[in-house]
Amino acid sequence: MTTHAELGASGRSDDDGPSRRQGRRKGRLPAQVPGAHRCMVLACTPEDTTAVDLQSGAIVRLRVEWGEEREPDLSPLEIVDVVWADDPERDDLAQPEAVTVTGVPSVLGTVKGRRARQVLRDVALPPQQNLLGFAGSSAPYWEFRGMRPSVAVVVPSRGPVIFRRREDDTAWARFGWPRSDNWLPLEDRRAVTALDKSRRDRLSGKDLEAALGFNTHFLVVALSRPRDGHCYKTVAALLPRP
Repeated sequence: MTTHAELGASGRSDDDGPSRRQGRRKGRLPAQVPGAHRCMVLACTPEDTTAVDLQSGAIVRLRVEWGEEREPDLSPLEIVDVVWADDPERDDLAQPEAVTVTGVPSVLGTVKGRRARQVLRDVALPPQQNLLGFAGSSAPYWEFRGMRPSVAVVVPSRGPVIFRRREDDTAWARFGWPRSDNWLPLEDRRAVTALDKSRRDRLSGKDLEAALGFNTHFLVVALSRPRDGHCYKTVAALLPRP
């Protein structure tokens, strides 16, 4: 497993502001603040931020209080430092990876190339019959016992295809997984924006690659929080092969 000490950062414009992009520079990342966890972001949605804790190699679901004036705006492959809350909320049986953090994550840079590929390969799920441990696209909340993962990084066997359902104007992703054809709600804001800008109802293959600016290799599939008593599988992010 690649540790935080081995990960480099890419520089970006300072236009993002010092409050969000603290200590960003080319080359090595700043020293880790004592007590902080250094993580690589996989997906960021209004519900939580999925990331890899680079010290342990574990996938975590960071529950961040963003406040009313700011939307969740972290991007995949960004490196952040976060501090676990004193009471880290580890009692959600449907999302055993969830952990509450204090404050807003500090973004340090973006990891690229071989280093990012190694992290993604380490956490990618081997082909299994049931994605996230159960068949179907949802399950009642009371069925979860904290024993199954609620998030997975997968390499689809077919697709993905992203599309908009006209009947309810929602965005979805379709992809193959061994012995299953998955149709799941799409919560990747970049992919949804790309679909909207294309002025098309469906994107796949080269058209999807052109709209996103990369060829999708990994998907982040995450279980939602309870909605009307059920938890739903969603596609939280489409990721390239770095």
